[in-house]
Amino acid sequence: MASRRTLAILALVALVALAGCGATGGGSGGGSDEGYEQATELAASGAEATGAPTGTAVARDAGDQSRESEDSAVTVQERQVIKTGTVVVTVDDFERARSNITAKTEQYGGYVADTSQERREIDNQTWVRGQVVLRVPQSEFETLLNDAKALGQVESVETNARDVTGQIVDIRARLKNLRAERDRLRTLYQQANTTEDVLAVQQELSDVQQEIERLEARLQSLQNQVAFSTLTVRLEEPRPTPDRVAPDRWYDTPVLSAFLQSVDGVVTVARALVVGTAYALPYLIAFALPVFVVVGVVWRYRGRIVP
Repeated sequence: MASRRTLAILALVALVALAGCGATGGGSGGGSDEGYEQATELAASGAEATGAPTGTAVARDAGDQSRESEDSAVTVQERQVIKTGTVVVTVDDFERARSNITAKTEQYGGYVADTSQERREIDNQTWVRGQVVLRVPQSEFETLLNDAKALGQVESVETNARDVTGQIVDIRARLKNLRAERDRLRTLYQQANTTEDVLAVQQELSDVQQEIERLEARLQSLQNQVAFSTLTVRLEEPRPTPDRVAPDRWYDTPVLSAFLQSVDGVVTVARALVVGTAYALPYLIAFALPVFVVVGVVWRYRGRIVP
């Protein structure tokens, strides 16, 4: 029985090979095509009878694997990543550095999202520090980061990449389902006959529409963050160091300076006394007051006993 099946399979394979050769040699002839189809059908039926996998099934499996590989390649190529970064730079001139990095950002097709600065002063000497929040196309993020580092002395650099591919795919799938549900509700709304049904469908339709608008806004926000990376550049001018020369002898100190230093000392001592009293007061109330009360009672009682 097994040998007959083996011979049948070999015969069918030979028929398929002969049909293929005929189709190749005959070009687009109708007879060759028909022979090839018949041979293929016979091979398929013979394989099914013997439990062997057919050529069509194998081809289908290969096609499915190929499509899966293509889908995986597309998924890898279409990863949605949000890039952010922070760089702290010490610069000689805050305004010049901010102007340079802003011009670079606009040159790359980006824009300034936010900016802030503050001016500090010590002994009539001032310095400025602040930050600039920049949005730039993702392809220019690394270039802009290098430009920011070149502004001066780099103190720290931090970058982050967050993959939001799953969130975007999930939102798109939910939007597809919600839009289909919205279309179904609109059909039901048109077919509603009673006022109660109309109000019920209208309320559900309103809820679905609100959810669609919320998800669309979320999707647009994520896509914008993916398309434009965010770089925060903190610029700081060097803090000035006052030139203070201490006198060689204490009595060479100027009178006004000595008086002001003495006043500062008095204020410091007074504050120390007040703070120390505030710390000690609870202990005095908790421990010293009962002792004084007991001593006072004993003293008065003793005075009554003594004639």
